[in-house]
Amino acid sequence: MPMKSQHLIEILTPRQSAEDLDGELTKFAERYHKILENGYVVSVPDNPMGVLHFQLTEVVKELNLPFPEGQVLVHINTFHTREHLDELLRMAADMGARHLLLISGDGSERLPKLEPESIGMKGNSVTSVELLRYVHREYPGKFTCGVAFNPYEPQDHEMEKLRRKIDAGASYIITQPIIGREERLEPLRSIGLPVTVGAWMSKRIDLLASCIGYELKDQAVYDPLENLKTLCEHYPAWGTYLALVGFKTQLPAINALLHEIDAHSH
Repeated sequence: MPMKSQHLIEILTPRQSAEDLDGELTKFAERYHKILENGYVVSVPDNPMGVLHFQLTEVVKELNLPFPEGQVLVHINTFHTREHLDELLRMAADMGARHLLLISGDGSERLPKLEPESIGMKGNSVTSVELLRYVHREYPGKFTCGVAFNPYEPQDHEMEKLRRKIDAGASYIITQPIIGREERLEPLRSIGLPVTVGAWMSKRIDLLASCIGYELKDQAVYDPLENLKTLCEHYPAWGTYLALVGFKTQLPAINALLHEIDAHSH
């Protein structure tokens, strides 16, 4: 089953070290509801950058948040024990989650790494490929699983990784945020799977370079909305994944822009 919208908006659950946890939970709930009310898909990372956050399944249960089918994307990475991974997957399935983004993820010394033997596989480490195989084997028919694509990595290497992910059961692809048209995404057109392209919604382009670990072309002035418009024009058949959205002032402008683009496309 496809997601309800081709536009996904990322939000983070509170950090486990949050000083004002109640305030952070309230802010998360407000943003979660805003995304759903505007018809987009909520996308929630799993301990991004190796920093401990509360799991989406925990927060949804604690706050009694709605979980409409096709409007929530749950990220799961390989930095869990087998027991915790199964707990996350069971809770997600019980809540009605159908869409997962499975990634290798960012580790830290505070996070355990999934061991191949614990999931019945051989090898030195577990990547998103093994994670995909495990989810499809142990939870058949429960989830539609997507994977990440990083155009900043050497292309031959990244395309080979993508082919392995597809062989393991990937159903859609979400790219790292890009600036303008990116030639390194062109091979994805022939893959035959739905693609969602990453859109960086902060003016701090230096933060994007830090997140992806690669230098970017100098941007004297970076306009996130103009870049989003460019991506929608260049990749009209693809979805967009909006990261670091400003909810007070930017979201209304995003709504207006996407409604205008959707109107013209029809």
